[in-house]
Amino acid sequence: MKYLLKLTLLITAGVILTGCNSASKGKSTLTGWNFNDPRYGNYLKGKTFGGQDAPGGMVAIEGGTFTMGQVQDDVMFDWNTTPQTMHVRSFYMDESEVTNSEYLLYLQVTKDVFPPSEEKYKHIYNAALPDTLVWRKSLGNTDLLSENYLRHPAYADYPVVGVSYLQAVQYCKWRTNAVNIKRLIDRGVLKNVLAVDTIRNYFDTDVYLENPKLLFKGDSTVYKRGLPDNKVRQRGQPKPPKGSFTGRQVTSADGILAQKFRLPTEAEWEYAAKSVIENREYNTIRGRKKYAWNGKYTRDKSKRYKGDHLANFKQSKGDYSGLAGWSTDGSDIPIKVKSYPPNAFGLYDMSGNVSEWVADVYRPIIDAEANDFNYFRGNIFTKKLIGEDGKVVIVGDSNNALVEYDTLPDGKIIPKNLPGTIKYVPQTKDETYMRRNYRVSDNVNKNDGDRNSTRHFEEDEDRFASKARMYNSPLKPENDIDVDTGRKIKKYDEAKRTTLISNQTRVVKGGSWNDREYWLDPSQRRYLPEYMSANYIGFRCVSDIVGPLTFKKRKARNPSRN
Repeated sequence: MKYLLKLTLLITAGVILTGCNSASKGKSTLTGWNFNDPRYGNYLKGKTFGGQDAPGGMVAIEGGTFTMGQVQDDVMFDWNTTPQTMHVRSFYMDESEVTNSEYLLYLQVTKDVFPPSEEKYKHIYNAALPDTLVWRKSLGNTDLLSENYLRHPAYADYPVVGVSYLQAVQYCKWRTNAVNIKRLIDRGVLKNVLAVDTIRNYFDTDVYLENPKLLFKGDSTVYKRGLPDNKVRQRGQPKPPKGSFTGRQVTSADGILAQKFRLPTEAEWEYAAKSVIENREYNTIRGRKKYAWNGKYTRDKSKRYKGDHLANFKQSKGDYSGLAGWSTDGSDIPIKVKSYPPNAFGLYDMSGNVSEWVADVYRPIIDAEANDFNYFRGNIFTKKLIGEDGKVVIVGDSNNALVEYDTLPDGKIIPKNLPGTIKYVPQTKDETYMRRNYRVSDNVNKNDGDRNSTRHFEEDEDRFASKARMYNSPLKPENDIDVDTGRKIKKYDEAKRTTLISNQTRVVKGGSWNDREYWLDPSQRRYLPEYMSANYIGFRCVSDIVGPLTFKKRKARNPSRN
């Protein structure tokens, strides 16, 4: 009897170990092939090395349905916040706006990687600098803020302002690369190149995934130890030299690299600000939430903090902070982030402090009939540019694409693409031909500015292009050249214009220290050209969540039970 019991236990343990071994390697349910097994070609299974980690400084926003738009009285009669039912997917969002200290880190790295002293890089660092002159007023004494707000340690944890939409987008791209190079170093795949003064080469996540040998000027010694490749070394095959890179490089299938950081869409930002997870029935169905917090007043109602302000905003004409020592909101300009209570999602300053850039191109109407799932206006679908040699084109490579610069309407010079990045170009008509989900690469004007939305819809594309634009906004004038100095003479568009709406105007959300209470409503929306900045506009980043919508673990149901 004892012998049979021992035999049963051994067989059971063997089955369990076999099952664990099979689970660790993974098996294709549909083919029976083993993943990560050299006997079956050593093909990889996605996310072999773990799932997605929450990025630093971010909170998870569980997606869902909400009422986008304003349901309070539209006292401005803008008619640009008509209520729409929208669905938003789950995502990560910064707890607070990007601060001066965080943005200064980006500036320091940019200056090291692209020294302004080198002719080919001279415009890159300057293009990233915030406009500190946004604090100046014709009839105001504000030079102290122009000189100190960005760099003085007293303002280190204040939200960065004077940053345009274009600059905010570049910061998001840099942050993606900064996080991923840190993850590769932590994994031991990459040496700590950040500690080596001689290696200041640009790291780009897309280039790494395309071909790691294209980074660091082809220096393969920076790579330390790859991930296990499970390859079986043949008999008689020499061992790799000591200190050489072994294993394989990280791929997107490993789940190690972070998802791209970007600006939130307008729908994402408004959904996160309204935080409909509290008081769900009232907010989700009717949408009646006036601020980022629950309630209809701007002061705290709790017993301990009763009467305290819940946001930093302009209370009335000439009143930016309240009475000194009694009813002050704490600041007459932007205040240190996280100075006020967070909303139900754990996000700070979604109403007040500074307004924020979002990714959408502005149009007066949200076209919910065309799309009510993760709405976003501004898509331009691109592809990697392939050179004549059949390889991906890297910007700044002497053999491929040179660094190109663009002059903005305000005269500022910015790089179209940073050196060391992959060059992308719009998809062609042949590539969008007969597609059901989109027909052109540039969808900014979709149903609002394109041929189908104007009275010229019956004309062909060439004739339509020559007709008047739907939004008669100012155009970038052609500047003349001064014969004596050779410099451009800046000019204004003096033609009669009827609107400031264009394909270069981006949505600005949220109220600020400079706004009255009306603008604290997350539904309110304004716009500004993407190359302009202001002393009341900042930004925060988001990152996509891969996998399930909800963070709750659902128990599998037993079909045998009713």
